[in-house]
Amino acid sequence: MSLQSKNRNNIEKILTNIEKVMTGKRKVAELSLVALLAEGHVLLEDVPGVGKTMMVRALAKSVGATFRRIQFTPDLLPSDVTGVSIYNPKEMEFQFRPGPIMGNIILADEINRTSPKTQSALLEGMEESSVTVDGVTHHLEKPFFVMATQNPIEYEGTYPLPEAQLDRFLLKLKMGYPEINEEMEVLNRAQKNPPIEELEPVVTLEELRELQREIKSVFVDDTVKRYIVDISHRTRIHENVYLGASPRGSIGLMKVAQAYAFICGRDYVLPDDIQYLAPAVLSHRIILKSEAKFEGITAEEVINRVVARVPVPVQRLVK
Repeated sequence: MSLQSKNRNNIEKILTNIEKVMTGKRKVAELSLVALLAEGHVLLEDVPGVGKTMMVRALAKSVGATFRRIQFTPDLLPSDVTGVSIYNPKEMEFQFRPGPIMGNIILADEINRTSPKTQSALLEGMEESSVTVDGVTHHLEKPFFVMATQNPIEYEGTYPLPEAQLDRFLLKLKMGYPEINEEMEVLNRAQKNPPIEELEPVVTLEELRELQREIKSVFVDDTVKRYIVDISHRTRIHENVYLGASPRGSIGLMKVAQAYAFICGRDYVLPDDIQYLAPAVLSHRIILKSEAKFEGITAEEVINRVVARVPVPVQRLVK
């Protein structure tokens, strides 16, 4: 079996494994895997009980990763996330006790229920793949992937994530309620042993790292890069937008498109990939004007309108 065929087979095995637990969530599973392969992070936003936590656990188990869960609460401290140095009188020195951020796949559960100070404790790890405690930098083992969940910010007792932290998430996804037939299947599975407990790894961490390396070789034509830049630029001058997408958003859209093309079995990015992925990559990176919010316009609607206005490149992609 060729390396390309093996990689494609591994991707399908991961998605099939997740579907043993998550019914009717193929799109969310695909995009979560895309973010993991692109070495980014995901923000899952939806009401309680639709399977956000289960999705993260299923992904972690499927790739044999070290899984850590952080339950964010109003009284959680930054050191509860990163770890703390404690003095050992026998050794007569300070010893570092790692926090739950020291893992491969981190579930930051209900991240908007804790204070902004504690939310910011994730920033260095998400951006630099390291944390600093008492002036000492501790590097995080790769792969390092944060999937944060949050309830809608209009719920009581929540703290909206600041724009600087939202921009660190590669994708923002919503689970949505299941269809009637899908929910019936959820009940049937819940009647027996929880399927998540029986889930086994289908790839190794080294195979996952190989997939992450392969992503970077996916070809992106200059016309597609210009298409990405044009979309980001249009968000900055849109009549409903106060603050548009940053260059980090453009880079993120390109990386996500490379990973998505790869799991689709291609070694090149199409403009169709950009159109499909733009709302998930850019909607949480823009700030709408007050009058737009008052009219009920959403960020996703604005991104879709922007994509519809930007001319699609028609040049044939040749490597």
